[in-house]
Order: sequence, then structure tokens, then C-alpha cells
Amino acid sequence: MDYLSLSLDDLKSGYRFDSDKDAFVCIHCEKSFPQGQVFPIADAFYDAEHAVARHIEAEHGGNLRQLLHSDTKYNTLTDNQKELLSLFRERAPDAEIAKKLNVTASTIRRQKFAFREKAKQARLYLAIFEQVFGGNDMSKDDIVPIHDQAAYYDDRYVITEEERASVLKTYFASLDPPVLKAFPPKEKRKVVILTKIAEQFKPGCEYTEKEVNQIIKAIFEDVPAIRRYLIMYGFLERTTDGAKYWKT
Repeated sequence: MDYLSLSLDDLKSGYRFDSDKDAFVCIHCEKSFPQGQVFPIADAFYDAEHAVARHIEAEHGGNLRQLLHSDTKYNTLTDNQKELLSLFRERAPDAEIAKKLNVTASTIRRQKFAFREKAKQARLYLAIFEQVFGGNDMSKDDIVPIHDQAAYYDDRYVITEEERASVLKTYFASLDPPVLKAFPPKEKRKVVILTKIAEQFKPGCEYTEKEVNQIIKAIFEDVPAIRRYLIMYGFLERTTDGAKYWKT
């Protein structure tokens, strides 16, 4: 999920509006709900915006749950903090929460205060950032966002949009569908290429190793190497027995 491309309202609702598709899109799985269509859900009919909201509740357990438990480097909440926030959302009294967690009510009040202070800090930073960089209106020289499950955080990810375009043009014979001419030795170029290949896998879908191999084979001949690097760099995960793969 590219958090920089999403507004605060998008994150709070769990969906965004894609003007190119003229559709509301779930930010958790990218499922689209085109405007002008009616969607039957649980014996009722909903317009696109209400349908995507219902989808998030039914398929993802609600937006708050997805945000609290998102497996991303940007989620720095501890398990205790996640539990506390869930209880605060239920509007449970401080004394009731304290009893459930076996702490004092004053401890709960202090944690609530700490959350509020952290929110103030985040709002101030966001205001400064948007004043400096213009919100989401980023120039072509800006750094390409690092994907959520990146295995490394170093210079290999410092890639501008211009550098990305150059690598894609150099190493791909075709981008749609992607056909790779060669796999480079330099790590930064690998990241660009692996990011493009990872786009061929759908979030929320599980793949067998055979299916993964088929997708890669259509792109590049060295299937084991590409599969290994996709896992190494955190673009794909798999079960310990290799029976199932999924996009992270």
C-alpha cells in the first residue's frame, strides 16, 4: 500500500476514488466498484460507495482491524497498544478496560493521553510535510515508494522515478505484458525489475508453486532465480513447505 498516495480520508474509510476507472477501490485488496452500477450484497442492493464499505466489513473484518494489524514497517504499534485502541473504539469505560487488562484505571488514562499526544505530533508533521512537498503532488524526481514488506531498508531503495523509467526501458523488451531481456547484477536495478514483476501477482490471492512458475516463465526464462529474489526481497511469501505463495 502506497500510504503517500492516499489521503487521510482514504485511510480512515478504507477505500479511495479512482477517477480513471470512475470507481471506488478498496485500499486493502484493490477490488473496484464502478459508479453507476448496483451491487447485491446480503439480500440488499447498494450503490458503489456503500458497496465498497460493505465489502470492507464483510471481507476484511472492518477498516480499523486492517489498519491496526497491517503488516507494514509503518505500523509501529505494539500488541498491547492495538488491543487498547480496539477497546477504546468500543467505547468501553476506563475502569472496565483496566479490569480486563489487569491494570489500574490511571494507567489506561495515561495511555489514552499518550495516544492523543502522538496524534498531535503526527498532525503537525503532516501539515509541515504537505507545506514543503505539496501533499501528494510529487515531482518526477521524487523517490519511488518502498513496498510495505521490503526485506531491506538501504540505498538500494533510493530510486527516483526517472531512474525507474530508465531501468524498465533498458531491461524490458515489453512492459505490457512484461518481458524481461536480462536480470541485472546491481541491487538497485533488481528492485525496480522485481517490483514490476510483482505487479503480476494479485493481493489477497494464493498461488501454488506451479502457478508462480507459470507467471514468471512468461516474463523471464530463469524462473528459480526470479522466484528466489521475489521472496528474498519480500515481494512474495510462502509456506514452509512451499505449497502456497502470496503477495505481501
